[in-house]
Amino acid sequence: MALELSARGRAASSPAPWLTPETFWPQLDEATAAFDTPLGVIHLGALRFNAHDMVRRAAGKPIRVATKSIRVRSVIDALLKTDGYRGVLAFTLPEALWLAGDIDDVVLGYPTADRAAITQLATDERLASRVTLMVDSVEQLDLIDACVPPNARASIRLCLELDVSWQTGAPIGNIGVLRSPIFTPQNAERFARTIAARPGFELVGMMAYEAQIAGLIDNSKSRAVSAATRWVKRQSILELSERRTAAVAAVRRVSDLEFVNGGGTGSLESTSADDSVTEIAAGSGLFGGHLFDGYREFQPAPAAAFALSVVRKPREDTATVLGGGWTASGPPGRDRLPQIVWPEGLEMAPREMAGEVQTPVVGRAAVQLRPGNRVWFRHTKSGELSEHLNGFSVVDEGRVVDTVLTYRGEGKAFL
Repeated sequence: MALELSARGRAASSPAPWLTPETFWPQLDEATAAFDTPLGVIHLGALRFNAHDMVRRAAGKPIRVATKSIRVRSVIDALLKTDGYRGVLAFTLPEALWLAGDIDDVVLGYPTADRAAITQLATDERLASRVTLMVDSVEQLDLIDACVPPNARASIRLCLELDVSWQTGAPIGNIGVLRSPIFTPQNAERFARTIAARPGFELVGMMAYEAQIAGLIDNSKSRAVSAATRWVKRQSILELSERRTAAVAAVRRVSDLEFVNGGGTGSLESTSADDSVTEIAAGSGLFGGHLFDGYREFQPAPAAAFALSVVRKPREDTATVLGGGWTASGPPGRDRLPQIVWPEGLEMAPREMAGEVQTPVVGRAAVQLRPGNRVWFRHTKSGELSEHLNGFSVVDEGRVVDTVLTYRGEGKAFL
């Protein structure tokens, strides 16, 4: 069956069962009792909630689905059939070409150096009309030309990436991520004119992803840290709205842009308020990893989770599950590890934490665990979960209603 994420489908689900974890997790466990681990589960009601709540937060701006954070074709397809979602943001060019077989609006979120994929794109007019490459330097244009010269290819659609980190100067320095070398409106206009002067290219979009706003939790256990993070976000939003608006205006003097992309799950509200942005890219909030529990403005439901089986008892107060080292990207730390959610009263053994082949868990609940029992986890963000599973069991109203394949389950490993 096809996943249904419409408002009509959402109304059929029980209201917010995840708000009572003492019943939510045992019900998921019971519904999937016949399935072996490692087991990934998507709770359909929670996914519907997240999908529609993100549309609400975007306040009329369409959301481009960030596929990196999902990596499940059937979920991506369902989102694109849902009001408020339009197009996808892919993370590698081979993935973009694969998706473009069925999706007619695919933007590559990062520059590529994949010569074979560039050649495939440039020599297929249908793919070239559907896929937009990300660029921020002349050298990237030269690489494309070296693969297939302009007179031997279809016109290549391009998106110019503007770096929108907050450059505060000494002593703090750069706040954000190191992405494009194009920072000022003047830089952006100059590069746009360079693109316009070269045959075989068409500048159709701009991207400006504010990671220092979208990716920073602002509701931590430390009041001082939360206050400092909120101050950073406020100041960065003020600086960015002026600079991004000026940069977009400068590039529009050169090219008639089809879209200006910005934001992420954590910045839907502030990005949608920027009139220079026409769409917002987001994906992680759909599966609702535990990282997003630390945001003040919103809290997605735990739409995806995974279960691992206990396989040994090294001590009475310790149980060991097979696998578990499904860590997220970013600075290494405990917040990048999966979070144990059921049974309550468990934590990872401090000297081992989440391991590739085993994860010992300790605590009062570990005493009752036996080989064959399950431990349930939430992932940190999103993409890392699908990379470890061939598929998800879809649970709705207390029963498994479908099984959906991940990219891995379809035999795809893009990066």
